[in-house]
Amino acid sequence: MDFSIQLGDIISMVMSVICGGIIGFEREYKNKSTGFRTIVLITLGSTIFTIVSRHGAGADDRISANIITGIGFIGAGVIFKDRMSVMGLTTAAVIWTAAAIGMTTGIGYHSLAFVFTIITLAILVLVEKVEARIGNMKRNKIYSVNFNSSDITQLNTLEEIIGKHGLKSKRLELYKSPDGLSVILQITGVKKNVDQLSEEMVNMRHIKDFH
Repeated sequence: MDFSIQLGDIISMVMSVICGGIIGFEREYKNKSTGFRTIVLITLGSTIFTIVSRHGAGADDRISANIITGIGFIGAGVIFKDRMSVMGLTTAAVIWTAAAIGMTTGIGYHSLAFVFTIITLAILVLVEKVEARIGNMKRNKIYSVNFNSSDITQLNTLEEIIGKHGLKSKRLELYKSPDGLSVILQITGVKKNVDQLSEEMVNMRHIKDFH
């Protein structure tokens, strides 16, 4: 009886490595910060903690419950924010999902864990193509633009050019510095037109830089 339990735990750990490896390969292929080894270790660690929780004295489930809290700290570490956007949310969600898959293998639901892995992989691969199609239809883009001087007419000229490209603009922030005028604009419209606007802005002499 003891041997069967140990063998089952070994199978769970091997399965967690396989599932984590499938997701980790996709992350590594896309050169994400959380790659192959990290995802495998997350799924394996979650499986081990679940096994310990399941076989611990009194079958205490507090260990497995705290996995979610611990994974939350790891996920928070890969999220960062710059002035205009938040990055790393998908990676944090993958870490959270990988831990859930590891816990699923830890309680012995190997087939279910494998199904979860395939669904996660499908979301990461296929949904990206759907997002790309949506992005080609219409999108919002945030521009941070710095002008050479504090003359407001430069901004008005830029907004006129934006309108000529069939785009809409909204001023999110406008401020003046010793180096000149700075503005953060939200541009809405077809991706092709947004890209053309970016190319034209490169050649505008009154714009010092933008991103």
